[in-house]
Amino acid sequence: MADAWYEVLSVLHLMAMVCLLQANSLLLPRAYGDGYGPRVSEESRRATVDVFLKASGYLDCAIRQVLPQIPSELRRQLPVDLAEGNLKALSMQALGQGVDMQLGLAIDSPKATLAVKRRLACEMVKYWHQVQESIPELPVSEGWGKKHLLFVKWKYVEAKSAAYYFHGLILDEGNSEKSHGMAIAALEASEEFLKESKRASAAFHATPPTSRSPTPFGTAKYLFDKIPKEASSKVRINQDLYTPERVIGAPPPLPDFSLALTPEDYDLPPLDPLWNKEDGHQ
Repeated sequence: MADAWYEVLSVLHLMAMVCLLQANSLLLPRAYGDGYGPRVSEESRRATVDVFLKASGYLDCAIRQVLPQIPSELRRQLPVDLAEGNLKALSMQALGQGVDMQLGLAIDSPKATLAVKRRLACEMVKYWHQVQESIPELPVSEGWGKKHLLFVKWKYVEAKSAAYYFHGLILDEGNSEKSHGMAIAALEASEEFLKESKRASAAFHATPPTSRSPTPFGTAKYLFDKIPKEASSKVRINQDLYTPERVIGAPPPLPDFSLALTPEDYDLPPLDPLWNKEDGHQ
């Protein structure tokens, strides 16, 4: 495609992909020679948040400053990876993964309250929902398009599992039968979403190009360890509420929090005077 703005768009997309590759590298488990097995350090997880924000910023700049410069007829000819919906989906995905890292760090921190963890989990649900809303332009018949959609589904239902889990724990702190009943429904929903996320993860890794399922860490490891035990424990404790006549079947709605993470500010550098000349010799 003979258009200078298309080249700029391609470079911004490449810069964002390099950031995502960097984040992936930071999240690889490493041995630290301290007698413990390989793990993803707290420092690496904190660093990935900044990298995800930078990736989102490059993509946001592409949407705001570059796409409007490309004529509409040429925009319809753009490769699917550079379509506006997919650029927005990737930008939101980077933010969602950034919140995932923040939630994992909060889970590991004794100072983080249940309210903080619930808020982060609910925000993560909203980011992944926006990804799903923006991504329909991807070809899903084969290859990376189908695999990417499975990744989004996996992370979306995993986020729901976390959100309902922390929401259920907070509801269970109430004193009324209704509150306990809603807590049970939320925890049951959390367990079902966790099972669904495991199936989505298996489908993602089995879809060509096949990939190896990583060792869970952060949010995922915590959910795998806690949710099955917590859901069954709360049901036993509130056995008198957990009857067909009194149990609340549908899970309670999640709180609606505003999104805190935003793309890192990035603007195109000033135009070189040669930009508007026919060639570099004028």
